[in-house]
Amino acid sequence: SHKFEADTDHDVNVEDAPVIDERDMIMDLVIDIASDLDVTSVSHRILQNVSILVDADRCSLFLMRERDGEKFLVSRLFNVSKESTLEDNVVVKDEIKMKLGQGIAGMVALTGTTLNIPDAYKDHRFNQSVDKKTGYRTRSILCMPIRDGDKRIVGVAQVINKTEGAFTSKDEKIFASYLGFCGVAIHNAQIFEKVQLENRRNEILLDLARVLFEEQSSLSTVMDTILTHTVSLLSCERASVLLANPSQPENVFEHTFEHVDESTITSNLNFDKNSPQRNKVPLNIAITSYHNNTYYGLGRNISIRYKMNAHNQICTFILRCFKKLHFMETFYCSFEDTELGFTTRSLLCIPIWDSFRQVIGVIQLINKHHRVGPRFTKSDEQILEAFAIFCGLGISNTRMYEETARLAAKQQVILEVLSYHAVASPLETNALLTNDIPSSKSLGILKYEFDDTTLSDLDTVRASVRMFIDLKLVEKFRINHETLCRWVASVKRNYRPVSYHNWRHAFNVCQSCFCMVKTGGLDTVFSDFEKLALLVSCLSHDLDHRGTNNAFQAKIEHPLARLYSTSTMEHHHYNQCLMLLQSDGCEILSHLSSTEYAQVIKLIQHAILSTDLAIYFKKRGEFFNILRSENADWKGNDSHRELLRGMVMTGTDVSAITKPWHLEFQIAQLVAEEFFEQGDIEKTKLHQEPPDMMNRKLKHKLPKMQIGFIDSICLPLYEALSDVEPGLQPLLNGCLDNRRHWEEESLKSENGGT
Repeated sequence: SHKFEADTDHDVNVEDAPVIDERDMIMDLVIDIASDLDVTSVSHRILQNVSILVDADRCSLFLMRERDGEKFLVSRLFNVSKESTLEDNVVVKDEIKMKLGQGIAGMVALTGTTLNIPDAYKDHRFNQSVDKKTGYRTRSILCMPIRDGDKRIVGVAQVINKTEGAFTSKDEKIFASYLGFCGVAIHNAQIFEKVQLENRRNEILLDLARVLFEEQSSLSTVMDTILTHTVSLLSCERASVLLANPSQPENVFEHTFEHVDESTITSNLNFDKNSPQRNKVPLNIAITSYHNNTYYGLGRNISIRYKMNAHNQICTFILRCFKKLHFMETFYCSFEDTELGFTTRSLLCIPIWDSFRQVIGVIQLINKHHRVGPRFTKSDEQILEAFAIFCGLGISNTRMYEETARLAAKQQVILEVLSYHAVASPLETNALLTNDIPSSKSLGILKYEFDDTTLSDLDTVRASVRMFIDLKLVEKFRINHETLCRWVASVKRNYRPVSYHNWRHAFNVCQSCFCMVKTGGLDTVFSDFEKLALLVSCLSHDLDHRGTNNAFQAKIEHPLARLYSTSTMEHHHYNQCLMLLQSDGCEILSHLSSTEYAQVIKLIQHAILSTDLAIYFKKRGEFFNILRSENADWKGNDSHRELLRGMVMTGTDVSAITKPWHLEFQIAQLVAEEFFEQGDIEKTKLHQEPPDMMNRKLKHKLPKMQIGFIDSICLPLYEALSDVEPGLQPLLNGCLDNRRHWEEESLKSENGGT
């Protein structure tokens, strides 16, 4: 009050000063707003008090805002009357944004001077469109700036239509006197609002932290919690998190999680968060066009041209640059996401850091709800940044938990394996060492039509050693003879006595590979390292096979399925191979340098995983295309030769289909029996109907199934391999001959024969 008196004493002439009852009224109205710390409420009170003081019909309030260094006015309350209440929806739902200097209020905010306009329609600055829209007739206007305690303009108050006549100079003085206190009240309310917002933010983050650290067993559950809170807290239509592996930045986002506000889902929105297509997003996508290279408020008019999902380009940019993108205005794209039926308007995207300050992914918000505002605010950005810190910690902890669970599952599998298997005993090894290894010719392993039933189990181990000797691998890599014998005997020991995927199958696969190299002409194609890796892989490719396939491991939720989501058994075979190669007395690769060892291990891994038919189907199209292009370079091009090695591994794995008919028929019965045994388990223990090829009731369909197997897998493969090397033609011939026999068996089955 002392300040008010000082100001009025200096600025207002005594004869023109308000009379004492008006001053008392002003003081009463000041007291009325002094204790109100809600910005909207205090603004409404100010306008109502102003309308009483100057006898105005309507009042409006505009507050000053600043974004990216640019100041502008935003309507806080509009068309407030003496009788209106907050419940009368006086709060503006669609903000009116006004540049400084634009319109009457904008001019007052720019110049800081009062405008008293007796006839609005005669003033060129007055916008008549509002009157035309509402039907209300504006006559007189009095508009003044609102200043805080430091004389900075914090807003503009505007009164319209004095009840009688135009606003007078006395009205101006009363208005100015009251607004001198109002600026301080609004400023205090804004500070209080910020404090409340900070408290609310802290409460939300603490609540999120509690939720995150209570549930850490599942990454998908944690991400669902994070995204649900994000969509609710920041009032957006979509939120997504893309996670990457910091140790493998050259690969892809490992996981994509997304949450859509159910209220925004329409009939044309095709959203499936479990879709497999959403799991992998390439990291090498870049934003192809943007206008402003600053990381905050980057490009208010961004044009992104890419035929896939542009949001993923943004996430890639964030991950690579460790910066945030905030498209504060409408987000203009040169595409519409037709896959989702979703149009992006505004977007906020920031990186997620773990506790080691590594960027592990990005969190992205799309489309601020219309009911809240047209765009994401600076406050939203600050909340999301704090949010992302908790997300990073929660994700890191959950990943550690999952890794611990994976290690426990791996330990369980290893203990299970070790309880069943062991390295070959000295007795088994000595049986090999006490006798000379027979020649390849006497063992018959140089022929495609080789029959393993002519050899004893001991002779199959000797024959395996002979293959390493004849390919000069023992000499080249200085493999100790006793170590080689113990390793081969240990590999044999680590095969279970299942119907088909046993040691005999592994030995036959290795013999086929040996024959393809020695007899088929691949000896000049592959290097010594590749030959070593191929033989090791062939003998090891089905280690510890349980007689059941990958799908079965998933059905019974075996620990193996938790360890490896794809190529489950093949990964297990590879790990068993590594275990034996590193076991005492079995280190046949011990004389390789560290670089050579890593090279051979990588070749072995590729070869064993290539026996998964899912990988064969994925790769064979590329292999066939290279053959058709006539640009194949099997000796000089590493990628071409890698494809060839994969095809050779599949060719050896299914080579039983190329054997003489009497052998092929016997082997087919063994394969079928193993399949039927799995089908029996699925029926009795899982209470599920097994696939046709594993259904014992459909045994009579075996010939047709074999023909389908030959036509879809074997014939195209052996035709391609015979084009690579003419010496592999016998494999194709044997396959064709067996197909003819299976057709005969099919006719017999249809005619009721046997």
